[in-house]
Amino acid sequence: MVERILNGTKEVGRFFIDEVKLIVTDAGTVLFFIIAMFIYSLLYTLGYEKETVRDLPVAMVDLDHSATSRQFSRMADATEQLHVSCKPGSLKEAGDLFYDGEVYGVLLIPENFEKDILNSRRTSVTAYCDASYFMLYKQVYAGAIYSSGTFGAGVEIKRFMAEGKSLTQASELQDPLKVDLYNLYNPSGGYGSFVMPGMIILIMQQLLLVGIGMLGGTIREKKKFLQMNSSVIRRHGATRLVFAKASAYVAIFLFTSLFSMGIMHKWFSFPDKAHFWPIITMLIPYLYAVSFFGLSISMLFKERVQSILFMVFISPMVVFMSGISWPISSLPPVLHFVSHIFPSTYMIPAYLRMRLYGAGLESVHFEWGMILLQMVVYYVLACYSYRLAIRRFGKKIGSNIVWSNDSAFYDPKEEDI
Repeated sequence: MVERILNGTKEVGRFFIDEVKLIVTDAGTVLFFIIAMFIYSLLYTLGYEKETVRDLPVAMVDLDHSATSRQFSRMADATEQLHVSCKPGSLKEAGDLFYDGEVYGVLLIPENFEKDILNSRRTSVTAYCDASYFMLYKQVYAGAIYSSGTFGAGVEIKRFMAEGKSLTQASELQDPLKVDLYNLYNPSGGYGSFVMPGMIILIMQQLLLVGIGMLGGTIREKKKFLQMNSSVIRRHGATRLVFAKASAYVAIFLFTSLFSMGIMHKWFSFPDKAHFWPIITMLIPYLYAVSFFGLSISMLFKERVQSILFMVFISPMVVFMSGISWPISSLPPVLHFVSHIFPSTYMIPAYLRMRLYGAGLESVHFEWGMILLQMVVYYVLACYSYRLAIRRFGKKIGSNIVWSNDSAFYDPKEEDI
């Protein structure tokens, strides 16, 4: 029994070393497994470095030309969302600037703006926002609401004080129901802090799948599949080979994750309340689940380019179904079911709660359990896929294989090498 364990451990170690050698000698795999992980992490994080969209150029159309309208214009320009870059004389001129892409919104101050305010008559400021670009629309709308709300509050307070109320009384009458807003877990309200942690998890998955598919396609493309994996035919050979291959991938991505999930996170000051060991406890089975899943589908690729085309095809769908851009609970039933095929569907919400909320493993036990289940299921599937692929390939060149009770020895011909 002990001898079998030692022999099995040695074989796993040999497979592990062979797989690492195969990875480092393949330029394409090095690109996806190592270089791309660093580049994507850096580029995505740099792209969201500003966190929020600020000082969007807008056109202010002032038809009143009064001191009060100019005060409102200054208040709009003072918000973090807006920058009054120009003041055209008419709405048509402002529209031309908008269609030319020089401004992202238009604010219109009507005639008699000051007179209506002084006479306690209702007036309004019109905001034109580009709803085709949701982020820009949100910022222009928010800037218009903040500036008009603050301006209106000032007008109300002055009116109450003119009636003899104190400043404190006027403030309370103007805002009888005060709302205190706290941005939990993302104090800056930044888009980068929201999207980047989940995006890193998704990038890991996609790069792993592409790299594993490329390795599988390369071996079969060069007709060295059975020669390199003939030991799979032996008893327990498939289980050892698949585990060793996955371990090689996990080891590499644990190294690159130190940069993408550690250094980059600290460098750009993303919210971080997580502890090291709970994250590692989630990350290792996640990487194994993705690796086993990749090994399972790698048997579908006879050429390395097929894996790239396949991943390019499904990547937009995976991003959509990951929950980053749209809540998973709001997906149609079919897509909701399909989304749970990918380990990232469970890993992303668990990782966000651990990293941003400071949650422990006990708070993500469901997601952790599902990732462990996926790891086991995809491991069994990968072992079966490898064994089936070897046997099918062996039937094509059966004259070159010498079979015994629990093993097969491959004697490749010159055209198979």
